[in-house]
Amino acid sequence: MNKVFAEIIAGVIPHKMTRNRWRGILRYGLLNAIKLKYRMKRDKTVPKYYLAVCAIAKNEGPYFREWIEWHRKQGVEKFYIYDNESNDYTKEVISPYIESGLVEYNYWPGQKQQLAAYDNCFEKHRTEARWIAVIDLDEFIVPIKDKNIQDFLRRMEKFSSVEINWLVYGSSGAKKQVPGDIMDRFRKHSLPDHRLNTHVKSIVDPRRVCTMVGCHEAARISGQAADSHGVPLKKGFRDRTPQQDIIRINHYAVKSYEEFLAKRARGRARINTLRDFDYFKQYDLNDIEE
Repeated sequence: MNKVFAEIIAGVIPHKMTRNRWRGILRYGLLNAIKLKYRMKRDKTVPKYYLAVCAIAKNEGPYFREWIEWHRKQGVEKFYIYDNESNDYTKEVISPYIESGLVEYNYWPGQKQQLAAYDNCFEKHRTEARWIAVIDLDEFIVPIKDKNIQDFLRRMEKFSSVEINWLVYGSSGAKKQVPGDIMDRFRKHSLPDHRLNTHVKSIVDPRRVCTMVGCHEAARISGQAADSHGVPLKKGFRDRTPQQDIIRINHYAVKSYEEFLAKRARGRARINTLRDFDYFKQYDLNDIEE
């Protein structure tokens, strides 16, 4: 009911960014949002972690090690992983990280579970992590001007969420999956100002965010959202010029054609439809080689 109500009410708000924010708040529940805002103002818990990552994944076993190790080196101290019915060797790959305490593992079955997983993560860990990055297994946060992600975020602490642009990487012409890390195998990417790179992912302060609006933007209960330059946002991400000079998200959307087919077969985390084959053509962007 909240979702239907949210769409009806938010639909009459003309400003796109405001509309999306209220869509999230109303989906979460207006009374719940008010209670959360009041509770967080009174809560003085010191976060255990400065930076955590929340992700939902299905059959991403071949990629977990590289993804975790990359972000660990960039300052991520905790991973909240939601396993959406994987039947590959995901659990075996991440078991050492679970045992060490780096990963909190949650088996999360069902269809269209992406937002539900994010909601669960925020509710459980609002006071445990100062920042939570909400990203996928094919996305790697890459600081350009800072030593690591934490150094970048320390300049952003007055904001409740920070939106970071994609840089889409193509297949580099690869047809088959071969051994090796993603970041080594795929070194050709799109032009920085390509329209797909207007897409963002968010790093949020879970005390000031109630939920996610889709997989890109956060619904804030207080504070402002900023771009990667630390400028408060006035426009939705599709209406802004991509920024990749301070920090970016390398988005390996397709990898090789064989890996794209496997990705397509897995389905999608938020909707039930499969990606069509035009998705590969759309994201197979190899304009610039590193």
